[in-house]
Amino acid sequence: MKKNKLHAIITSQVILTILAFIWVLPIIFVILQSFRAEGGQFVSYFFPKHWTLDNYKYLFTNKDGWNYGQWFLNTLFVSVISGIISTFLSIGVAYSLSRLQFKLKGFYLKFALIVGMFPGFLSMISIYYILKALNLTNSLWALVLMYSYGAALGFYVQKGFFDTIPQSLDERAQIDGASRWQIFTKITLPIAKPIIVYTALGAFTGPWMDFIFAKVVLGNNQSKWTVAVGLFTMVSSKENANSLFMSFAAGSVLIAIPITILFIWLQRFFVEGVTAGSVKG
Repeated sequence: MKKNKLHAIITSQVILTILAFIWVLPIIFVILQSFRAEGGQFVSYFFPKHWTLDNYKYLFTNKDGWNYGQWFLNTLFVSVISGIISTFLSIGVAYSLSRLQFKLKGFYLKFALIVGMFPGFLSMISIYYILKALNLTNSLWALVLMYSYGAALGFYVQKGFFDTIPQSLDERAQIDGASRWQIFTKITLPIAKPIIVYTALGAFTGPWMDFIFAKVVLGNNQSKWTVAVGLFTMVSSKENANSLFMSFAAGSVLIAIPITILFIWLQRFFVEGVTAGSVKG
């Protein structure tokens, strides 16, 4: 029986190792291509024959109009602002639905669940025309508004986390004369640090990586492009697809570094938030 158990463990580890290698392989490939000095978009080998940092330098020193530095700052601005707004809305709505009782609570829970089943890009055209009517297209604030507007519907994991916090803590605080706001800020939020980090990380990474909405809203306004739109445009034409592919890979590596560091740093809170939120969510 011990031999069978050991065999199962070894087999599962081998399978997981193979799957991990398959998952990491494209990432390794992109990193290697960002340092490749020779060839174009398609080569018949995996490791570069010659190494260089010129692909990274090109992103910041080129005179072809590819302003990667500005794209990076635009992406950072949109992600941070919309991340803060979305986190505040999600946590506020989740706490209200977990702790407060009101007539339309059941209806809103069902409504949010049904609406959340539809992909966000289905509303892309209507959102674009609304922004156009408000004269907000080709604007970073339009992206902030768009990424934040649906935050109040993505609260189920957060609500599940708040449900795990005993309501007896709220009742004891109310007996001592604490207001609902004091209970929320001084008791609940410190306990809810894992779910706040989970929410903030998700709200930040969405705009950081998004391409579809950013491309539609920003159009041809190159000074307002995010990194995803800018890098796509770099290699979308036949003239640049071959020669700029290595710089495209370098830009992909640079945009992945901050979010990777952030995730590794906050991984413990992220896992705790998902685990606790999924118990009752």
